[in-house]
Amino acid sequence: MDPLAAGFWGAFFGTVGLMFAASLIAFARSLQRVALTSALSAVVSALFVVAYLGWFPLDRAAAQPRLLTHIAMGAAVTLALMLLSLLGELRQPAARQRAMTILLGTGGAVLVASWLLDPWQSLLLGSAAAIAIGVAMLVAAVRSAMRGDRLAWASVSGVFFMLCAVAGLTWIALDDSVHWLVHAGAALSGIWYLAAMAAALWSRYSYLLELSEVMAHGPAYDPVTRMRSHSETGHLVGLTFRRRDLGNRTVGVIVVSVANLYSLEKLHGRAASNHALFVCASRLRRSAPAHVEMGRLSEDGFLLLLGDVRDFAGLVQLARQLRDRLARPVELGTSSESLDGHRTSWVADVGIGVLATTTQARPSQAVGAARAMSRSAWANPERLVARDERVAAAAPAPVADPAA
Repeated sequence: MDPLAAGFWGAFFGTVGLMFAASLIAFARSLQRVALTSALSAVVSALFVVAYLGWFPLDRAAAQPRLLTHIAMGAAVTLALMLLSLLGELRQPAARQRAMTILLGTGGAVLVASWLLDPWQSLLLGSAAAIAIGVAMLVAAVRSAMRGDRLAWASVSGVFFMLCAVAGLTWIALDDSVHWLVHAGAALSGIWYLAAMAAALWSRYSYLLELSEVMAHGPAYDPVTRMRSHSETGHLVGLTFRRRDLGNRTVGVIVVSVANLYSLEKLHGRAASNHALFVCASRLRRSAPAHVEMGRLSEDGFLLLLGDVRDFAGLVQLARQLRDRLARPVELGTSSESLDGHRTSWVADVGIGVLATTTQARPSQAVGAARAMSRSAWANPERLVARDERVAAAAPAPVADPAA
């Protein structure tokens, strides 16, 4: 194989590896259906390419074309069923039964007919049947997209490039001396197909993640920030302070208050304010350690709780990191109709209150004190006020070393 062609196919198999790794992550998050679809898409595509490139040690004149016919039909039927499932076409038992009957019946008929032909004719028949099934899936994806399913447009582009890849691989299987550009086109088409399917699966994956949160928390889930609602945050505070299994522990309370959310809403509307809340909450989730519990606090704040603080300096350092992350500029959409419309640049004016207290304190007083400190921090150049009640020290947090 030409070195340039080998490089393109190396990129394709690298994409396959990434997609398979992503499926393992989805499986670890208990989303077995999404993980199975992603893994099957990667494995079936890789098997199809390996077979059509002639990398199986089989007789090229007889056994290899027969194998390619069977692999082509198996891959076409499997990928078609996965695509229909992704588009939601198999939700009804009758529709699922009809689709499986048609696809499996077509695949079986083609395989039976292929044994009545010579090996190379059977290969042509199998590839033509796979392309025909792909065209039918392309029509189904376009129809779904025309009905308003935005997810289907990614499937449309993915199926189109899958057809290009199958055509290119069929040419390669029939003539192994083709120009390296044919290999490049087939490999790039395969990469685009996998990328489109990954995008569609990620949309489905994100939807299921949010759905699982809604099902777990119900009315206690805030859809704007994807965190606990204000009422559920209060319930969390009570549980944290009432735990007696570890004795008299130190509880870390961090309250983040955003000063300019109200003015943002007055200037640019509720959509911009919701976008700002969404961005702030996302940055908090990415910046906070996994053991930190968090939730929404009132209309302009967030509460973070650490159940067993051993290092007050580390608690203050975490607050600094959150402050720096939240203070980064962001481009906000000002219309709920389209995120691609008018946008405005915005920087969150945050104040952070950090309180280290014990489980003997009243929960409402601890949270109220931390919230008051976060609001007083708006007037502090550091935008951060910290207090360790264990030593009764109340002072603004020291200036962070820029070189740290």
